[in-house]
Amino acid sequence: MDSTEGSLLCFPNLNSSCRWLPKPRSETALLYTLLASVSLLTVTLNLLVVISISHFRQLHTPTNTLLLSLAVSDLTVGMLVVPIEGLHLMETCWMLGEVICALTPLVFFCLVSSSVGIMVLISIDRYVAICIPLLYATKITLNRVRTCICVCWACSLLFNGWLLRGHLRQPDRFSSCHGECVVVISHISGTVDLFVTFLGPCTVMVVLYIRVFIVAISQQRVIRLQTAATVTLAPTAKRSERKAARTLGIVIAVFLMCFCPYYYPSLAGKDTSTSASYFVVLSCIMVLNSTVNPLIYALFYPWFRKAIKLIITLKILQPHSQDKIL
Repeated sequence: MDSTEGSLLCFPNLNSSCRWLPKPRSETALLYTLLASVSLLTVTLNLLVVISISHFRQLHTPTNTLLLSLAVSDLTVGMLVVPIEGLHLMETCWMLGEVICALTPLVFFCLVSSSVGIMVLISIDRYVAICIPLLYATKITLNRVRTCICVCWACSLLFNGWLLRGHLRQPDRFSSCHGECVVVISHISGTVDLFVTFLGPCTVMVVLYIRVFIVAISQQRVIRLQTAATVTLAPTAKRSERKAARTLGIVIAVFLMCFCPYYYPSLAGKDTSTSASYFVVLSCIMVLNSTVNPLIYALFYPWFRKAIKLIITLKILQPHSQDKIL
């Protein structure tokens, strides 16, 4: 092997090494700049959500606790998944070793599954708040929500550990050469994942939110009748609860749009492989959701905008700042 040929290998000392396909410097610089920008933006926005909900006591509610868990998941995506998966997609050589090759998809899949679980919990939270408001304070408590979040993360870890069991035991079993990290999920496992992680939860979310919006519309009519007749007809959810339901409905709708394409291989009867040409697009769409969520909060939640101002101006460092009313 001459030096020129060896320089085009991921591992020049190994005959079974994958080939390194260099890109133009301008293209590489542009891609890395874009990758760093997306990662930084995702981390910054979700960190603001985490600090806001954690710091201000007014925001320590069951609904915001669910948003906090979702923000932690999105923050991890921006901090770990975006750099590693971005490096994997842009470079033709996997230089991070077998351990990282085994753990990266597990972390990514767990974050996806836990986010789906949190979305289901948000749907249940809004259903109780809008449809049976008198029971909300007793049925939806902070401790119960925290317990459900822990169960959601634990189930996500167990399920995805089972789904990736073959890859975790032998990360290089689908690699054709050294310097490659390929994850392949069989059609059978992909179908199970499709029903457990997507179709089942999506059905629950859609059914609950259809019920929520039907009840919200009927409550608006009740409020108009109460105003006109100046009598109390029936208990209704607060206006803030209905507004929160609308905002979280947008979050769930965007989430579903971003994650639907990922399950295309399972719906088409194919194996899901990270080496497929379309997987780059699917990954980008999924990662984009972690960046979009905080932007939705900023557009529709006044408390988040006020919290950002207090954080940026460092007023949260003042005594008793956690008791400020947003």
